[in-house]
Amino acid sequence: MKDLGFASIPAVLQYLRYAQHHDIDTKKLILKAGIDPLVLINEDGRIKGELFHNLIKELIHEANDPLLGLNTSRFVEPGSYSVQGYMMMSCATLNDVIKRIPPFEKLVGDMGVTSIHPQRKGTKIQWHCAYPNPDVRQQMIDNVLSSWVNYAQWLANQNQSADYILLEHPKPDQSVVDKYQDFYNCPIEFDSNESSIVIPQELLLTPLSQPNKSLLSSLEDQAESQISKLNELQRTFSIRISHSIRIQLKTGVTSKELIAAELNMTTRTLQRKLVNEGSSYQELLNQIRLQMASDMLINTQLGIQDIAYNLGFSDGRSFHRSFKDWTGTTPGKFRKDSKT
Repeated sequence: MKDLGFASIPAVLQYLRYAQHHDIDTKKLILKAGIDPLVLINEDGRIKGELFHNLIKELIHEANDPLLGLNTSRFVEPGSYSVQGYMMMSCATLNDVIKRIPPFEKLVGDMGVTSIHPQRKGTKIQWHCAYPNPDVRQQMIDNVLSSWVNYAQWLANQNQSADYILLEHPKPDQSVVDKYQDFYNCPIEFDSNESSIVIPQELLLTPLSQPNKSLLSSLEDQAESQISKLNELQRTFSIRISHSIRIQLKTGVTSKELIAAELNMTTRTLQRKLVNEGSSYQELLNQIRLQMASDMLINTQLGIQDIAYNLGFSDGRSFHRSFKDWTGTTPGKFRKDSKT
């Protein structure tokens, strides 16, 4: 299994509250996952992502609940999002809340990455899950999206639903689909190329009940300090290589040889270090290219050919083919869909 980073203790506790509510032996669950129970006492602490992955896998087995992701989201609390949750409570609108998800989500853990896509009648919030196991991934995606819905409704003190939900996992039996429908109360598309929630503009602009600018500023400073410390603690070799790739791509050219020379090592040593972390140069290059391509397609007017050259592709066809392999759609359609 590749390195799954870390998960915050508050994120873990949300799942354990569900387990306790359903009379599942949490001590047994924790030990089977390989987690030291004493670690869970410190709510400012973190556990390795592999252990969090194991916990969810064990909980799936013990609970036998096809709606585990949705049902665990009912136990979300402000503290589930660490200091980020309290920041959200101090915002003026849900639009302000959403803007603060991507910069600070690492405080909750490395389970996935959020991207925000403004649309004509609202905003699409897309979550890219980092966990590869299909069963764990499905329940985690369900948990994250439904936790957003629960927390947003609580912050806004209303039950207005999203415009629609996109889920990448297969469509379940109709009886389960009906329960998804009851929960979200909006159109749901299964077997999608992404996992996203689209929030209508009127809900985004709803005033929240406890806006506090000075407290928000103080909490943001605290969060930024914590992010800085985490980045230092988790500056793995893969992160260093990703940083170098991103910098080199800004010149349009990157390669293993250039980065190895920059780090004063052979390409063989570079590749071995990446393999030890469950990664590879090509995997990191593809990830960075996808992130940069998505940003340029959404936020610039650059032509597809220019984007291809900016990302080090020899021609537009190579970029087109790679982008479709990564996302299941073409660069042109991706750009068009992001503006609808």
